[in-house]
Amino acid sequence: MSCIFCEIAAGERPADRVYEDDRAVAFRDINPMAPVHILVIPREHIPGPQAIDGANADVAGHLIAVSTRIARDLGIAADGYRLVLNEGRQGGQSVYHMHLHLLGGRPMGWPPG
Repeated sequence: MSCIFCEIAAGERPADRVYEDDRAVAFRDINPMAPVHILVIPREHIPGPQAIDGANADVAGHLIAVSTRIARDLGIAADGYRLVLNEGRQGGQSVYHMHLHLLGGRPMGWPPG
């Protein structure tokens, strides 16, 4: 099965990376919905939040920690930002590799969808 995010994490596909470590990669979304729109993905292929269990639960916390670091580095932390984690088709997930959307640089409306 081909996964575009697995290819990005492996360096097989280009992306405008803003962060990477041994567990996560973060890059600018190619179709941004805000002035700052970063995708934060685990290197490990996890289809979505429902696939999180006791064996890999620390991945979700790591993605949040990476997102907050990036928000500080990009200067949007003080004014606020939004983290979005979609699950399934009706939840808005279009790539079935778990990822956080870090959105900022403008006011966020509510409800979001």
